[in-house]
Amino acid sequence: MIELFFFQVLRIAVPYVLTSVGAVFSERGGVINLALEGLILAGAFGAAVGQHFSGSAAIGILTGTLCGLIVAFLHAFITITMKADQIVTGIAINILVMGATRFGLSILFGSSVNSERIDGLSVSNILFDPILLAAVAAVVIGHMVLFKTPYGLRLRSVGESAEAVDAAGIQVNLMRYSGVLISGALAALAGVFLAFQQHSFTDNMSAGRGYIALAAMIIGKWTPAGAALASFMFAGAESLEIWLQTGLIPSQLIQALPYVVTLLVLAGFVGKSRAPREVGVPYEK
Repeated sequence: MIELFFFQVLRIAVPYVLTSVGAVFSERGGVINLALEGLILAGAFGAAVGQHFSGSAAIGILTGTLCGLIVAFLHAFITITMKADQIVTGIAINILVMGATRFGLSILFGSSVNSERIDGLSVSNILFDPILLAAVAAVVIGHMVLFKTPYGLRLRSVGESAEAVDAAGIQVNLMRYSGVLISGALAALAGVFLAFQQHSFTDNMSAGRGYIALAAMIIGKWTPAGAALASFMFAGAESLEIWLQTGLIPSQLIQALPYVVTLLVLAGFVGKSRAPREVGVPYEK
């Protein structure tokens, strides 16, 4: 039973880990990324369409990631180049992608609810799933890149003082674009994982994961390792919710468990966490 619970937590955690680590890169560069829901949906939809029409899981991964990058570029262009409000833009993109995927389902599959079944990745054990391994790599490499490389120092500096970075000859907008695009690629990969695990794309299948990943990033104090640990905590709460569905406790209370945990933990941690000083602030040269 413990082994089953562990593997269930692992499956649930992968999308949270990928998305929250991606969010770290975006916000460290100074861009709030509330478009995570839309990025996950774009990745899942691209994966389902790519594998359905090509028959290849690798093509599904590529098309899913590409869809996420396109949506991330749109978010970056509107918020960084056009200097629009980042929170409003993120929410608008989520709504846009939700509508676009429904429209795409209708056109390609004749249904606004779900796609045709896809095979996903054929792995004998979740531990050998390439996307799970990519999530582990994202945490380890993400930490090294952010805190051990010149690029990471520049990205973090942009989120703290864009004016000082610009004075040093570093292109602020370019660094911010890179952070948002990394976030888009990782969140899209989370969507690919969901589509492959569920063997189809279903309407609104992100189901709030982007917002929980955002909470994990905050609890993790804007670090890849911290975000990953918080992601596992939320995955554990969600898995516990599934195991508690025995009929003894009202189902509504059980289904609310992950969100209650999110609120309680945020209430305890958000005051102790310090966001990058200029996150959400457009840079005017």
